[in-house]
Amino acid sequence: METDKESKDLNSIQDGRNYKEEYEHEKVKSAYLADRVAQLEDQVDDLEFKLNRIHSNPVWKASKPARDAMHWCQRQKERITNQGNLKGVFAKIDYKRREKLAEKGYGTASFPDEAERKRQSEEAAGLGRQILFSILVPLYNTPRKYLKDMCDSVLNQTYGNWELCLADGSDADHSYVGEIIREYQNRDENLGKRIKYTKLEKNGGISANTNACLALATGDYLCPFDHDDYLHPSVLYWYVKTINETGADYLYCDEATFLEDDLNHFVTMHFKPDYAIDTLRANNYICHLSAFDRHLLEGEELYRPQYDGSQDHDMILRLTDKAKKIVHVPKLLYYWRQHAGSTAGNINAKTYAIDAARGAVSDHLRRHGFRNFKITSTRAFETIFKITYEIEGNPLVSIVIPNRDYAEGLKRCLTSIFDKSTYENFEIIIVENGSKEEATEKYYRELMGGPYKDRCHIVRYEETETGRAAKANGEGFNFSKLCNEGVKASKGEYVLLLNNDTQVISVNWIEELLMYAQRPDVACVGGKLYYPDKTIQHAGIILGLGAHRTAGHPFYKQRRENLGYMGRLCYAQDLSAVTGACLMVKRRLYDEAGGFSEDFAVSLNDVDFCLKLRAKGYLNVFTPFAELYHYESESRGDDLTGTRAERYNKEAEHFRTKWKDVLAKGDPYYNPNFSLDRSDFSLKVQVPEKKA
Repeated sequence: METDKESKDLNSIQDGRNYKEEYEHEKVKSAYLADRVAQLEDQVDDLEFKLNRIHSNPVWKASKPARDAMHWCQRQKERITNQGNLKGVFAKIDYKRREKLAEKGYGTASFPDEAERKRQSEEAAGLGRQILFSILVPLYNTPRKYLKDMCDSVLNQTYGNWELCLADGSDADHSYVGEIIREYQNRDENLGKRIKYTKLEKNGGISANTNACLALATGDYLCPFDHDDYLHPSVLYWYVKTINETGADYLYCDEATFLEDDLNHFVTMHFKPDYAIDTLRANNYICHLSAFDRHLLEGEELYRPQYDGSQDHDMILRLTDKAKKIVHVPKLLYYWRQHAGSTAGNINAKTYAIDAARGAVSDHLRRHGFRNFKITSTRAFETIFKITYEIEGNPLVSIVIPNRDYAEGLKRCLTSIFDKSTYENFEIIIVENGSKEEATEKYYRELMGGPYKDRCHIVRYEETETGRAAKANGEGFNFSKLCNEGVKASKGEYVLLLNNDTQVISVNWIEELLMYAQRPDVACVGGKLYYPDKTIQHAGIILGLGAHRTAGHPFYKQRRENLGYMGRLCYAQDLSAVTGACLMVKRRLYDEAGGFSEDFAVSLNDVDFCLKLRAKGYLNVFTPFAELYHYESESRGDDLTGTRAERYNKEAEHFRTKWKDVLAKGDPYYNPNFSLDRSDFSLKVQVPEKKA
């Protein structure tokens, strides 16, 4: 009979063998990856050498005009091919046309006339809180016209309870700056008191000069303002009105970049989402014009000199962390002048701003307890970042894949997972739903007899209690029930719902999802999906978008290389929902939300699930760095015709009823100035009323 000591010895030997096998496996994998990296580096070096030799050839240089023309023709051909008709060719032209039409309602056309100015002033005067705004403007060699434009835009406010605090670090050659300010002060006694000016002994940089402005300020709310920019006449009116209505202690608005001296010549119009922490970490989308309760500065600096060039991003991250009520006023009320040397014109004009921005985000992340993260610039812009968070531990991820008679597609999906995934601690739960084809069962046998048999499990839905009950009741296909049964059979700490018609592109796709899903404030995380022609199928979900006014996919059918509106296809961001075709969530939260709602049998169950968790205070995150192909409708057909269309209409009506109040408020991550009829972030064409 085996003794306890012998049993322990045998267990120790077995454990040792398991560790050795695991070590050898990791060693082989590491060697393979190192060899692969070396091969790719050699290929890159060889291609760079060949490319440089081509570019230095005089014939190549001389042929540039012809090549440009040829490439233009190729792009038009590709657009026609991808869209199947001329729609792709004219899509961009139509977008620009719509933007030009919409722009007519912004700029000076949106400035209030005398009657509206009077109305706004009288309404503001009757508000309970008469906020004093301290507008902080650091001056440095400001061109005469820019200086006067800036001052006039403050004096022209329809809400009059403000003070303008100016700290002047200009050199001796620009002494006119102080002279112009004194002219404004001398216009009348009231202006003399409200325009506060100090001449600095030396220029201390953006942060130090603005902090000197703060020393002059006595206001309730502070508004940092660039010396060469312009305020909409109604911005303070909207801010004081919003503070009275919401109790906001931090506010910001939409903004436009305009060219040199023409306030109506827009370079960009930035219509922003409401407060979104992941979006803000990746991109200082708030930018201008911040107004905040001065109590938020208690224990804080306004601007920190070490972050000059990105001092606003640093300040915004710190103060929004402390703010209790952050409100976005979705109106274009700030005008950022683009000129030679300005950051608005070219970030390379201030290269130090890139390092400062990275440093500001790093400091913010460390304050929130993150360690061993990595911040890198994206292809959108040098100061739009990809943040790579550390994966904590090695949790088991359960990949749940419903399937019915789709052996070829399922094999493609699983092969891509096993061949490409660098994260290995996962199991696959296939929820088999009444397949009839022998090819499907043959693939199951092949899978369960192959090298990955210990990591794959097949749940036969018709044999589960739920499946038997559904069959007895004559129920049809119910995707939600399939997902829920798959999750019940899973063992992982994290659930990854995946369609059987997907194919992995990014080798670190699981890590890219997991780094967000592991955060305590995040619920659902979704990736970026493409059609086989490399156009976008999914890049997050916007509530109310589309003809049914339920939810829709932004950037639909745009090309893979597209940067998206203001770079939004290039960084991880908070959104209302992500697609269930590739969705990771903690198993605990899946259960807490009650899983997928089974009254959404086919459509909108993923959006409903995301909203249930959002209602509990969690964030949902879209990341463009987990990429997959999605052969949508290949396995299940089209939802927009016949009985499927009828079913979708019923589920859409149910969704609109269930989430009526949420839909009425609009998607917080999608600006109300955008059209809900298009997926390309087009502005509403109807021109806004003149009265801002």
